[in-house]
Amino acid sequence: MRDRRAAEKSGRDGETRAALFLRAKGWRILDKRVRTPLGEIDLVAKRGNLVAFVEVKTRRTTDELDFAIDEHRLSRVAAAAEMLMPRYAGPGDDVRIDVVLIAPRAWPRHIENAWIG
Repeated sequence: MRDRRAAEKSGRDGETRAALFLRAKGWRILDKRVRTPLGEIDLVAKRGNLVAFVEVKTRRTTDELDFAIDEHRLSRVAAAAEMLMPRYAGPGDDVRIDVVLIAPRAWPRHIENAWIG
């Protein structure tokens, strides 16, 4: 139980760090931890007419980040994002799936347009 709570806290801390990082890059955070029947979106962010549904992965080391995201996980994020698009994206908005990878003592790694489905 303790390991699960520690992982949950680490994930929430990573999402907070990712949100701060995106804000510093000019993004406005529209929502956090949005649940759908198809999966959860960690962050929904907007900059200009671009809406990004963002998957955040937090790992203990930067080496682990290389294996933090896979096609199966991204497909679930994409399905959830498709369900949520009408809520966050208006006419003329572009939409994409991004990933932000977080590890201690490392600058966040932002992978733009990570899902091309």
